[in-house]
Amino acid sequence: MRHYEIVFLVHPDQSEQVPAMIERYRGMIATGGGAIHRVEDWGRRQLAYPIAKVHKAHYVLMNIEADKKTLDELTGAFRFSDAVIRHLVVSMPAAVVEPSPMARAEEEGTREDGGAPESSDESASAA
Repeated sequence: MRHYEIVFLVHPDQSEQVPAMIERYRGMIATGGGAIHRVEDWGRRQLAYPIAKVHKAHYVLMNIEADKKTLDELTGAFRFSDAVIRHLVVSMPAAVVEPSPMARAEEEGTREDGGAPESSDESASAA
């Protein structure tokens, strides 16, 4: 089986359905004999450009190990779901289990009580 990184964007009106969608996709992967190495819900974020007149979307990242049949089934589910406005599947050389840069940035932000990291405060005061 191969390793894949999947990012899909959910329409902001369907954000409350994201946990159910993730569970449905987990079930599809498990039924196909695959494994999920990482799932990150990045929440609702501003898009770089509008997609179908939508300016925000709910982002979800998944790193999985699956065969071609399961991946085709998963991408078919993305295509035929009205809630998923975009998806991207990238083949990876190995399983990725550490937090993504987005998750690390959010984690650092919450540790600093929602503020910017200390290093940027120091550089701002030095300027």
